[in-house]
Amino acid sequence: MSKDVAMNRWWVVPGAVLVQLCFGAVYSWSVYTPYLKGVLFDNVTIFSFTATQTQVIFSLNTFVSVFGMIIGGRLQDIFGPKRITALGGILFGVGYILAGFYGQSFLGQLLCIGIVGAMGVGFGYVCPIAVGVKWFPDKRGLITGISVAGFGFGALIWIKLGGEWGGLIELIGVLNVFKLYGILFIVLIVIGSRVLKNPPPDYLPPVQLGESNSEVIYESRNFTTKEMWQTREFYILWVMFCFSTASGQMIISNIKLFGIDSLKKGGYEVVAASGIAGTAMAVFYSLANGAGRVIWGTLSDLIGRRRSLFFVTFFQGVMMLLLIRLGSHHTTLYLAAALIGFNYGANFALFPAATADYFGTKNIGGNYGMLLSALGIAGLIGPILGGGVFDLTGSYLWAFVPAAVLCFIAAFLSMALGHPSSLRKK
Repeated sequence: MSKDVAMNRWWVVPGAVLVQLCFGAVYSWSVYTPYLKGVLFDNVTIFSFTATQTQVIFSLNTFVSVFGMIIGGRLQDIFGPKRITALGGILFGVGYILAGFYGQSFLGQLLCIGIVGAMGVGFGYVCPIAVGVKWFPDKRGLITGISVAGFGFGALIWIKLGGEWGGLIELIGVLNVFKLYGILFIVLIVIGSRVLKNPPPDYLPPVQLGESNSEVIYESRNFTTKEMWQTREFYILWVMFCFSTASGQMIISNIKLFGIDSLKKGGYEVVAASGIAGTAMAVFYSLANGAGRVIWGTLSDLIGRRRSLFFVTFFQGVMMLLLIRLGSHHTTLYLAAALIGFNYGANFALFPAATADYFGTKNIGGNYGMLLSALGIAGLIGPILGGGVFDLTGSYLWAFVPAAVLCFIAAFLSMALGHPSSLRKK
């Protein structure tokens, strides 16, 4: 392997980030929910969705996108990441464009964004991650963190364009924003996909890791998905991933409504409360979400994936218990949103890197796609739990407490993981 070829591995990074910045638009969902509920009014049409309906759309989107990740991960192992990423981008954009025409009804948004757009995310999401860990076996945590950081930061861009920076929602309405975003998604993702190419089969990085606490291992052992299913580590990681991300999914989809409700109880006017809650999600949560992916990914290369997973899941459980007390003032709401986003983002750097550590990189697309099925279940549990509990009780308390318990269970399970070097095929 020549030095020139090896150095080209850095070209995949900007392409991966660009793709994930677009797919990260799914995290901007909370900016639309007040309009969909009729709390605020669209200048084109008036929506009247319930809180539960807004969360059903988001939950279905998450569930279907994860189903697409299982398929897309396998397809990119066969056809290569460039083609499958471009296909995912086209589906994603078309879903939003169709929602712009048929999204006035709940069913229209459910089909267009919840299914068509979600399948596009699923097809394209795994590809940049799989390419990255193949080019960077010496920096799995770092490169995965950088790649998926785009997904976390993406929410900030699309929320702010629709809100404070661009004012697009107020200017042209929710449905026209969907159309505009859909066109941009197609163009940008196809451009980013052009550099997502796998390295040669015998590729090794120019510099190997020295002695460290990293659990990264170098060997020819690669598990197929069927072989991965026969290990206890897969099921431990699956349950941890599901429980850890359920709380984050709840906050992503409910933070604006939770913030408005809590701040009103704290004495804020509804307009001010809406602006503060939007900033909590668009700025503090989104920036910390992206930063958490890079920082925890890098740190996990040094202290090990298992130790990192324990710290992240345990601290997230603590934050879920504290959140109900932190929402009534703008300063504490910003702090809580940042800390929860920081921990939640870490999942998407740590779990793909752990998948490569335990099961190898050859089949990383299909293997991590299968692990991502845990996120699909989490996407059903978290958002609907939050919205449903609020509709029934008028409070988010009894949603945050079980979410905290799930995080603590995930932290406990991390201690049952063995070292990757001890894993053997059956």
